[in-house]
Amino acid sequence: MANILMVVSAADSLTMRDGSKHPTGYWAEELVVSHQTLTKAGHTVHIATPGGAKPTVDEVSLAPDYAGGQDRADGFRAYLAEIDAELSAPLVLADAKLTGYDAIVMPGGHGPMADLFKDADLGKLLTEANAQGKIIAPFCHGPAGLLSAVDGDGTFAFVGRRVTVFSNEEELGGGTGENTPWFVEDVLKDKGAVVENGAAWSSHVVRDGNLITGQNPQSSEDVAQEVLKALTDAK
Repeated sequence: MANILMVVSAADSLTMRDGSKHPTGYWAEELVVSHQTLTKAGHTVHIATPGGAKPTVDEVSLAPDYAGGQDRADGFRAYLAEIDAELSAPLVLADAKLTGYDAIVMPGGHGPMADLFKDADLGKLLTEANAQGKIIAPFCHGPAGLLSAVDGDGTFAFVGRRVTVFSNEEELGGGTGENTPWFVEDVLKDKGAVVENGAAWSSHVVRDGNLITGQNPQSSEDVAQEVLKALTDAK
């Protein structure tokens, strides 16, 4: 069975275009579904955050209208309570070593736009993982974390790689709207990634070798399943 490092944002707010603070964190469905799917398959998941801080769930993601109904919202809350000990004592991202891990998974929520996109420790891990062909799987806003992977000259490690990410259409139509401080889709394109998005609010996964990306919360299960397939293929 594989060991998986799940890197989660430690941010609890995002500074918006107008300077206001928008409460945020990780998106419940994305963390829950990926963690649950990977562990049910028998794999070990270790959670890591910047500074080893307990990550904050975006409360909006636990509202029935956003979670897909009251039953799903209740299920997400119950699972988060079940793994609270893990969430309360995550690994310190700066201390995490790639040795022993087969994959890095990064769920979203707007949190990665506040911290992971510029986290040098994450950047080193991703650069090393990519060089070794290890699985890297960010989804929704998680691909913002890929932006941390630059060398000393500022060259982006994923230039020319095919990815998908929470689209501008989704951000403007159901995310943080016009007040969004920056758009992950645009910046990934600017840095040289090849963004291939699907229809808004529908599951869409892109795999480019060891890099597996998902577009939105609806992609959570399919990303996890693609990671499982990649782990099997790597045996």
